[in-house]
Amino acid sequence: MVYNFEAEILKHDGMDAAYITFPYQVEEEFGVKGQVKVRAIFDETVEYRGSLAKMGLECHCLGLTQKIRKQLGKQAGDVVRVSLHADLEPREIAVPEDLQLALVQNKVEARFLALSYTNRKRIVTAIEGAKKAETRASTLKAAIEELKLQP
Repeated sequence: MVYNFEAEILKHDGMDAAYITFPYQVEEEFGVKGQVKVRAIFDETVEYRGSLAKMGLECHCLGLTQKIRKQLGKQAGDVVRVSLHADLEPREIAVPEDLQLALVQNKVEARFLALSYTNRKRIVTAIEGAKKAETRASTLKAAIEELKLQP
């Protein structure tokens, strides 16, 4: 089922973070109380994969990243049109060759794969975002060290 609605972009106090609230009861609509992975399209132009979550609120909400807000040209207080549905597709991320090799060499591939999609994406994005070879190497090394500390 697709949910179409308009929502005001709300600002998270004390942070440069924003979100919208989901105007339906998640438990009734999706049959769960917790997080729901969703795919949303904002203002019929910007696509986003995320999760509806309570985040300490009484209702479920969906975060709007700075990148999304910039693409929309909107900020807290503005209204956005939302088309949203449950996202049942697996969330996978392409692992760069140098990271894959380092994971195998350092025997931490299983730990990397055990991470949530969000944390795997965070690591890959940091490595791929490095502009200089030295920065990429140090970011890769830091990721491996982080994984070595995982239980």
